[in-house]
Amino acid sequence: QVQLVESGGGLVQPGGSLRLSCVVSGRGINPATMGWYRQPPGKDREWVASTGPHGRTMYAAAVKGRFTVSRDNAKNTVSLQMVSLKPEDTAVYYCYYRFDTEYRGQGTQVTVSS
Repeated sequence: QVQLVESGGGLVQPGGSLRLSCVVSGRGINPATMGWYRQPPGKDREWVASTGPHGRTMYAAAVKGRFTVSRDNAKNTVSLQMVSLKPEDTAVYYCYYRFDTEYRGQGTQVTVSS
């Protein structure tokens, strides 16, 4: 069983930064694609970013240039560095592990507001 636990969410002003982290237990992340979804209030879940087993990264258009996804295989963690945050980035952020199946964490709330 793979378990993912996110941390690092909170309240930040527009233009601010946050770093989300996700710790994975139960399996090593080396062969997996790791990434992040988010679900804004009242909206559907949307994909944000991913990092493949060889380190290739991909981003949704809405966050490209502002968010950076990274992985540390030795620590079994994946992170999401977010800068220049906007109110529309407000959402619950979920990390995911995808190999033979997909597992997701419980999420961490990010609120961007003045």
